[in-house]
Formats: sequence, structure tokens, C-alpha cells
Amino acid sequence: MSARPGDAVRHGLILAGRGVLKIRRNPEHLVDVTVQPLLFLVMFVYLFGGALSGSPDAYLQRLVPGLMAPTVLMASLAAGVGLNTDAGTGVFDRFASLPIARSAPLTGVVLAGSVRYLVAFSVLLTVGALLGFRVRTGPLEVLAAGAVVVAAGLCFCWVSVFLGMVLRQPDAVQGTAIAVFMPMVFASNVFVPAETMPGWLRAWADVNPVSLLSDVTRGLLNGGPVAAPLAGAVCWAAGVLLVFFPLAVRSYHRRVG
Repeated sequence: MSARPGDAVRHGLILAGRGVLKIRRNPEHLVDVTVQPLLFLVMFVYLFGGALSGSPDAYLQRLVPGLMAPTVLMASLAAGVGLNTDAGTGVFDRFASLPIARSAPLTGVVLAGSVRYLVAFSVLLTVGALLGFRVRTGPLEVLAAGAVVVAAGLCFCWVSVFLGMVLRQPDAVQGTAIAVFMPMVFASNVFVPAETMPGWLRAWADVNPVSLLSDVTRGLLNGGPVAAPLAGAVCWAAGVLLVFFPLAVRSYHRRVG
């Protein structure tokens, strides 16, 4: 069904409520945005912090805001896996029979993911504070950092949604998405400064969307430049959205016939 933009947004929000309800009834769906990033935080801070920054405390100030970028990127995997699982249950056939916008089943899942991204941001910030991380700016900058993280997640989530529509098995979606995202995560400045990398790798790390997003959150929480990395991150997010949103919707309609 083709729908006016306002109706499409409303239908997407209604189905997003379905996704939030699923999270409320099954809190274990939040394990990947709570336990997993905390394991990375503790492991890197206390195993490598002294070697990389001179002390765990110094490394903590760098890692907490930087880790928000890969956390939200990996959290977006759940959308593609969940949609791929739904495709095998017949729920897509039910959606196809309803008078709703064609993109609503996908946008609903993506919008529901904002809850996951907010949880990831809050958990990292809270646990980081317990370990010794201190925000060096103010509450408005913290809110801005949260908004940037959620907006980035909502854009990059469409990569996962597209994979969920073109691949046949949930395991294949997860494995392929990890293969796409992991080089972006580790070939970035999240864990080590880009200046320590070989020239060819540094060139990629400097323009890597994960690096740019990490620089934005570091600037907002630690103080520092924000405008330049934010402009780069916005360009990446807009490009991903413009490419993968129509691809995902088209693949969804091919799948439901």
C-alpha cells in the first residue's frame, strides 16, 4: 500500500510500539547492549589501559565515549536478525494484508531500536562513571551525545535490515553483518590513536564513520572539536540511509511477493 508520508510515519511508530513491547516482555534481548559492551570496557581498560595510555584511569577517559560508536553499530544487528526470523513465521504475510505503508514493518523495527541504543548509551555512561570516568562538559553535551548515538544507530541500522531481507537464515545475517562491521570497528581510533597505525590504515581510520562518531562523542563528553567530525559522521549516516533504506524496502517487497 502506498501512503502519505504522515501516514507512513504513524504506521511505523505503531509497529515500533510492537517492537518495544517485545523488549519489555523479553529483557534478555538487551544482553548485547548491556553485557557485551561492558565486557569490552572492562577487558580493554584493565588489560590494555596501562600499555596504551599509561594507566587504566587515563584510558578509561578515552574508551568510554569512544566505545559508544561500535556498541551502537553492533546493536543494530538485532534488527536484521529479528526481521529475518519474522520472515519465517508468516508475520510478513499478515503485514502485507494490512492497510499500512509498505515501509512500516521495517521502519517500526528500526525505530524500536532507539530504545536499545539509549540503553547502551546509559549503561556505558553509568558503569564508566562507577569505574572512574568523568564527564568534563555539561548536561546539554551529554544529551547531545545521546542524541547523536541514537541517530547514528537509526541510520546504520538499515544495513542490517537490508541484510536481513536478502539473506535466508538469521545466522547468515549475523555473520555477514559482523564481517561488514568488525573491520570498521577495529580499524578505527576507538581503541588506539590513529597516529600509531601504518599510513594506509591511518588514512582509512581518519575517514572511518566509527572514528568520526567516536570523535564526536569524545568532544561532547571530554571536551574538544565536534563540528568537523560531526559533519563527516552526518555525511556517512545520510549516505547509508539514502542507499540502504530503498534497497531494504525493495528487498522486503520482493520477499513478501
